[in-house]
Amino acid sequence: MSTAEHENGAVRETPDRYGAFPRLTPEQLEDLTAHGERRRTAEGEVLYREGEPFREFLAILSGTVEILHDQGGPDERTVAVHGPGRFLGELGLLEGQAAFNTAVVREAGEILAVPVERQRALVGSDPVLGDLILRAYLGRRFLLIGLGAGFRILGSCYSRDTLRLREFAARNRLPHRWVDLERDKEAEALLRRFSIRPEETPVVLWQGERLLRNPSNAELARLIGLPAPSSENERCDVMVVGAGPAGLAAAVYGASDGLTTVTVDAVATGGQAATSSRIENYLGFPSGISGGELIERAVLQAHKFGARLMVPAEVSALTPQDDEYVVTFADGSRSRAGAVVLASGVRYRRLEVPGIDRLEGISVYYAATVHEASLCRADPVAVVGGGNSAGQAALFLAHHASGVHLLVRGSDLNADMSRYLVDQVEQHPKIEVLLHTEVRGVAGEEQLESLTVEDNASNERRELRAAALFVFIGARPRTEWLGGVLALDERGFVLTGVDARAVADANRWASLGRDPMLLETSLPGVFAAGDVRSGSVKRVASATGEGAMAIRLVHEHRERRGNLVTADSEGRRTVAGGSVSSR
Repeated sequence: MSTAEHENGAVRETPDRYGAFPRLTPEQLEDLTAHGERRRTAEGEVLYREGEPFREFLAILSGTVEILHDQGGPDERTVAVHGPGRFLGELGLLEGQAAFNTAVVREAGEILAVPVERQRALVGSDPVLGDLILRAYLGRRFLLIGLGAGFRILGSCYSRDTLRLREFAARNRLPHRWVDLERDKEAEALLRRFSIRPEETPVVLWQGERLLRNPSNAELARLIGLPAPSSENERCDVMVVGAGPAGLAAAVYGASDGLTTVTVDAVATGGQAATSSRIENYLGFPSGISGGELIERAVLQAHKFGARLMVPAEVSALTPQDDEYVVTFADGSRSRAGAVVLASGVRYRRLEVPGIDRLEGISVYYAATVHEASLCRADPVAVVGGGNSAGQAALFLAHHASGVHLLVRGSDLNADMSRYLVDQVEQHPKIEVLLHTEVRGVAGEEQLESLTVEDNASNERRELRAAALFVFIGARPRTEWLGGVLALDERGFVLTGVDARAVADANRWASLGRDPMLLETSLPGVFAAGDVRSGSVKRVASATGEGAMAIRLVHEHRERRGNLVTADSEGRRTVAGGSVSSR
């Protein structure tokens, strides 16, 4: 049954306590009218349904609309009720995903309907309206995730595939709920209802009836409506490999410059930045911004300019062919690109401690997002690392756990952590900083219960109670697939500029009459940006800047080769099929 509140026989409108349910002004509604149509509604009419793609942006002119999760199912509940002046939908409308709930008219009235594609263009062109809608949609997505709306993942906490699906959903910020086969009372009823044998789990349940048995990440992505990979042999001007801050910046600047731009990522948009609970030293955000919000804004900006983002799409090979490059994906499909920007970032190093393997993904994590924090359940946790990522994680987890042990191998927290973070960490009453401390052992049968730590100055050991361990001890680049193709440094990071020139094929570059440019690798037209690049500054702002710079260098590469870029009589650069903005 619905949990909607009623007052005098009418459904009561949900108050806007979190800024997720604002009203449009009469002037904004009037402006929108020019782009859509007014339509009468009838009581009980379904305006959009869970699991189906959004086709219209809907604003309420009169009457009320109830937003339901699992309409008609055993878990039906009201998410919100909206009245005149409010608008419907959430982040999936702007990103092309399926709806995660159902909108039903409770009091007949009138709505304003604007086609989705037209509304996406309006969000990009009207900064005031765009910011209002985007902030509301970001808030609604956060509320949906907190409610456990969306699809359900039914599986054991000890299953690697369950953990894979949960991580994919969390990293892509998809509303979902995990039903633990081992502990959740609902699990047995679901197994019987869908005739699922325990050994067939994990399964994904969608719309109360659709069922996927142990789907791949790609199958889950298609179910939700994430963009499918390109067709065989599709060509683009720029292929961006990696969708972290550097990759998304390259996507935005490439597409806005009129280049056909495709950005791919093996797991999710956002990279390591998306796992940060708050970035406080990013220019232009004096009160800080969460990594998730920063990335969602960048994704929408890339869509606005026409960039294609594909997740999951793992690149397995890069092959030069006729002054272009063939990019091969793990599923065997291929695409051609005139230039390539490598922005695949890094992954955190694993902690080498006996017995830790069996706990990874269960109570040992390499990211600290809402997903991982929700599993702490007010227990004490430990964070390993002395850099900014570890400091941000400790502060975030302190809001969920009863206490946080920050384990730092060195003797000075200031050595690798920004001063503003050091001050916050040291002043937080729930965070205990343990310097020159290393993990030597883990204990717990089904999940982590305690740690054995050692003071590396005195060699003294002791036990720490901890229900979860979060590890941030440096990173290694995602360049395994580039071995033998590009010049890499001794740690696997991509060499660029003068470093690449020192080891590049001299004959290849002599034929072009130039040396590798600043971010160019040992292959002409292949650039590296962000954390994957040797010598890069490991900061979000630096990665963003390098992504933008890489596109500027792509233009120079194209001009020097003479392909497709010309100048008109007024000196403006143009690309075949579109204009290039001034840079």
